[in-house]
Amino acid sequence: MALIGYARVSTRDQNPESQTDVLSSAGCEKLFVDRASGTLAKRPALTEALGYLRAGDTLVVTKLDRLGRSVKNLKKISDQLQERGIGLKALSQGIDTTTPGGRLFFHMLAAIAEFEHDLIVERTQDGLAAARARGRKGGRRPKMTENRIKQARAMYETGDHTVQEIADTFGVGRATIYRHLEDKGLKTTQI
Repeated sequence: MALIGYARVSTRDQNPESQTDVLSSAGCEKLFVDRASGTLAKRPALTEALGYLRAGDTLVVTKLDRLGRSVKNLKKISDQLQERGIGLKALSQGIDTTTPGGRLFFHMLAAIAEFEHDLIVERTQDGLAAARARGRKGGRRPKMTENRIKQARAMYETGDHTVQEIADTFGVGRATIYRHLEDKGLKTTQI
């Protein structure tokens, strides 16, 4: 029944000492430290810590965001720990899944966070649908307007400019110029 600590800092420049000091003072026998963004799938120290833990042990973190990349990921890790008989403690949030109240609190937080995420997705989709109904499209505006396409075609037809020169004039790639020339049915020889 050991307390095993896990700390993570997002960049190599950040110092994990504030986390490791808290974990040590909480009684953690062994510490694992990652220096990686939480969004990265590869966190070797976490993988090592999860492999080290045995039934009856408790994984201790300073805050839940140090452990999971997302609510879904955090819930998955928590479920895996629970299946193996391993507890989870988040010191700053007062969560301890080795107690019934701690498990309840953890699942309530996870449910609220998931609900909030679903609301954000729903509002985003509603906003996009409303914008489409008003005739707005997503994405950036095309660089080649109808007027610029006509100018590019005229430059090409005179034969005085290469496709690269035309592309440079309008600040686009050659593929964009070729696409607009071929839309008009002009025969192009790629240069």
